[in-house]
Amino acid sequence: MVKSPDELALMRRSGRLLARVFEMLDEQPLAGMSTLAVNDLVERFITQDLAARPASKGQYGYGFVLNCSINHVVCHGVPSATEILRDGDIVNLDITLEKDGFIADSSKTYMVGDAPPAARRLVRVAQEAMWKGIAQVRPGAHLGDIGFAIERHARLNGYSVVRDYCGHGIGRDMHEEPQVLNTGRPGGGMRLREGMVFTIEPMVNQGTRRTLTAEDGWTVITRDRKLSAQFEHTVAVTATGVEVLTLRRDESPL
Repeated sequence: MVKSPDELALMRRSGRLLARVFEMLDEQPLAGMSTLAVNDLVERFITQDLAARPASKGQYGYGFVLNCSINHVVCHGVPSATEILRDGDIVNLDITLEKDGFIADSSKTYMVGDAPPAARRLVRVAQEAMWKGIAQVRPGAHLGDIGFAIERHARLNGYSVVRDYCGHGIGRDMHEEPQVLNTGRPGGGMRLREGMVFTIEPMVNQGTRRTLTAEDGWTVITRDRKLSAQFEHTVAVTATGVEVLTLRRDESPL
């Protein structure tokens, strides 16, 4: 759970590499690409350009390097050669990367082409909710502070937060303790300590927070088929606050 300075240095390196994957994707048009083509592009970039390993491939029997979750898909969307990204879609790309034994995990919801205003607003609020949660991270704070800040921001903007899936500890394994819920009460839950590393990953829905799992056993969708957006970063608790290990060039640290 708590990482040593040497382990944190390795996790910081994995996080920087993963940020580069998203920076590469930022330059792609996406519209007209199949989700499998996006998967294959990311796999080549991770393995060939970054000399790293896509940690999701083979995990729990999963056969791909990322999840592509379009529109009403909340998470765990499976890449497909027949699923084409179209103008106006929103798509969450959730990617993991392992380098020298340590894993980083991050996701971003992209707006494909000219997304409608309602979709743009949802994406903006989901990203803000993630940062509201990250802003709570410091030694002595509690996991409940994170979840409370996330859900409060979503609800104030008229949205719901998915409770079936959440953030998690991360390090040598993709999923470690603790669970980092996207709901909570101030002062509730585990107390944060310097050296802890975990993900913060709110999933924000236009309508109900309730979800369904599709017949493929992976893809999670909203029950009412309304849009869902997600953002995720891997963060470390520092002596004075928080470090975002997967921070991208288009973002500013707290």
